[in-house]
Amino acid sequence: AQGGSVARAILKSKKFSVRALTRDVTKPKAQALRDLGIEVVKGDLNDKASVEAALKGAYGAFLVTNFWDHFSKEKELNQGKLVADTAKRLGLKHVVFSGLENVKRLSGGKLEVPHFDAKGEVEEYFWSIGVPMTSVRVAAYFENFFTAWKPVKASDGDYYTLTLPMGDVPMDGISVADVGAVVSSIFNSPEEFSGKAVGLSAEALTPQQYADVLSKVLGKDIRDAKITPEAYEKLGIPVAREIANMCRFYQTRPDRDVQLTHRLNPKVKSFSQFISENQGAFNGL
Repeated sequence: AQGGSVARAILKSKKFSVRALTRDVTKPKAQALRDLGIEVVKGDLNDKASVEAALKGAYGAFLVTNFWDHFSKEKELNQGKLVADTAKRLGLKHVVFSGLENVKRLSGGKLEVPHFDAKGEVEEYFWSIGVPMTSVRVAAYFENFFTAWKPVKASDGDYYTLTLPMGDVPMDGISVADVGAVVSSIFNSPEEFSGKAVGLSAEALTPQQYADVLSKVLGKDIRDAKITPEAYEKLGIPVAREIANMCRFYQTRPDRDVQLTHRLNPKVKSFSQFISENQGAFNGL
């Protein structure tokens, strides 16, 4: 989701030529990048030789690993370390990594959020071996409201509920499409951002505020389900515990910098703008 946005934004900035790495070069998304003049090469983050070939001769790299591809913290960790080791060996000047906090370490083992924790360990590894790396910690995607957090029809009336176990704590969010311009700006200012972690967010809203925006834009009665993380865990949906723990962590308000995000991408969309432009995704409601 992040890669295409980043590749396009870097190409648009005209400061670098872009090479995009994908496992399947025949995919329509890969073809679309090629049509823009981006070099698309076949590669795999589990394969040392292809990572080496992809990074050879590069000034820098944007790296995103996908826990949801395999649900393995260990695999994600190995992929990140492979890129870090290769970047170090080839002398890359700047890596921007789509990272997140090591929640397990930060909570003293009380909370485990594998799709955060692996990225947190990869962050630490990059810096420990001396690779000039900036970690961008992206807030929850607004796009999640099309899928996992889509409002659900209530069984007892003509309204919908939003099942987001955040209580009254605001949750940071951003459209994944707006991440690219931020990353491009970071590549253009290595002296300011190398060695740092940057939390990205368009804005932070409570579940009730998210529900209010959805109600207003979609013209439906959408309400906060007011579900606790404990109740969410018992819903019996896949990765319910993982999401509940993620929201418990979000309730501690980790550092996501709305002001900086807007400085790096002045066109970043608010939730209201984003939903207005994507009403079609809710046609089934």
